[in-house]
Amino acid sequence: MLNKIPGRGYLLIAILIFAAANSVTRRLTELGAENLIDGRNPISFCNVLFVGNLCALLALVAIYGKQWSPSALNRLSLTDWISLIAVATLSGALAPAFFFFALEQTAVNNVVLIGRIEPPITLALSVLILRAKVNSWIVTGAVLAFVGVVLTIVLQPADSSVVTMGGFSIGRGELMTAVAAIALAVSSIISKIKLNSIPLGIFTIFRTAVGTLIFFSLTVKLYGSEHFMDVFEPILWQWMLLYGVVIVVGGQLAWFRGLKTTDAADVSLVSSISPIAGIVFALLILGEVPTVAHYIGGSAIVIGIIFNQIGTARQSNFAQAKVAEDMEQVGFKGF
Repeated sequence: MLNKIPGRGYLLIAILIFAAANSVTRRLTELGAENLIDGRNPISFCNVLFVGNLCALLALVAIYGKQWSPSALNRLSLTDWISLIAVATLSGALAPAFFFFALEQTAVNNVVLIGRIEPPITLALSVLILRAKVNSWIVTGAVLAFVGVVLTIVLQPADSSVVTMGGFSIGRGELMTAVAAIALAVSSIISKIKLNSIPLGIFTIFRTAVGTLIFFSLTVKLYGSEHFMDVFEPILWQWMLLYGVVIVVGGQLAWFRGLKTTDAADVSLVSSISPIAGIVFALLILGEVPTVAHYIGGSAIVIGIIFNQIGTARQSNFAQAKVAEDMEQVGFKGF
């Protein structure tokens, strides 16, 4: 039955899982707050990230463990290992940690919309570092999406939890979300440059394991080992087994399975629904109603996504036409 699902279907499943993740995480922490242990929340954000990653790691080892053969590991160069460590640090530890800390500080809708700063930054880095070719539609879409993120931030109501930088004020949660998105963008570029040839099993297991270890070490150093004193509570593990398998592993497997049979245009199209789906899940799961800032900023982001889709379609059509033209020229030279 799974083989009958098209690639776009897998991508859509993955995007919906990822879009629901923030709201599910917030709801789980609220559930923990309703079942305190000596005044402590056993399903805190740190416990969710740490134990959820451990559950995901166990599932990934069961699925991909055979890829960790001595011959496969020996084929990796020193540069490959350094790149793996960098990606694991950025996307496996820092980005999820900042996203989780942001959820403690601000609304889920803020995290969803401000997190959309990642695609424009990834695009800019791709052009600057990878010399990627993009047309004016894609550039305009990226700029509009970036403007939408800025509007979402500046139109927020006054809050005591703000950080002032150079006369510009931004909420701590919003700032953490932006930092997490930047970390993911840099991680994506490193992955494109260095990690394309590394087996998926080695990549995902290493990233999850090292990312979890780095997060645990930093948290213990900052808050002390007592910060994780509730990690063995049954109520935490019964939810984290479900969270780790469905949200973390299920989302990743659906995403990578979809990537195998789709092209960049399909990925871009399906990914475009992510902010809308995230806001809908926040409403359904948490009852979080969008504010004026969300409507204004989100509208600019959606318009930017539409421009991006037009640009991607035009670029794809141009590439196909160029291939056809080259084939005709090759055919003519053959006579």
